[in-house]
Formats: sequence, C-alpha cells, structure tokens
Amino acid sequence: MSGTPSSRPSPIFSIASVLSVVCAVGSFLSGAILGLVLAVLAILFGSFGTLLSLSPHRRGGVMSTFAMVAGVIGIVAALIKALLWLV
Repeated sequence: MSGTPSSRPSPIFSIASVLSVVCAVGSFLSGAILGLVLAVLAILFGSFGTLLSLSPHRRGGVMSTFAMVAGVIGIVAALIKALLWLV
C-alpha cells in the first residue's frame, strides 16, 4: 500500500430528498388544495429519497424521513384549512 488516502467523493444529497423538504415546507405555506398536493408530493419524494439514501454514494435518509412526517402533518393541516374555508 502506498499510504495515500483514497480520493472517494463525499456522499451528496439526492435530488428527491431535497425536493421532499421543499414540498413539505411549501405545503404549510400555501392554501388547502395546493398544500394537499405538495404534502402528497413530499411523501412521494421522501419515500424515493429514503430508498436512494441506501446507496453509499447518497445522503438524505433522515431528511427524507422527516419530510415524509411533515407531509403527513401537511395533509392534516390542508384538511383543516379546507374545513375552515367551508365553514
């Protein structure tokens, strides 16, 4: 062995994990219908980001999991916004 460290690239965040967080945050900042759509997208992107994070070259598993939880909370918030709009 030559004693030099290998130059492996550091793991990067997957696009799906970043999009899941953006959709989760956007679901809380928008109205009822768009919030519901963004919350569902956050769950979908989060599940895909979690699967991608199983690769040693990708990161973002925890971030995707938190985004999926925020997506579920976003669905509840969107339903409450819709109920308040109807009343």
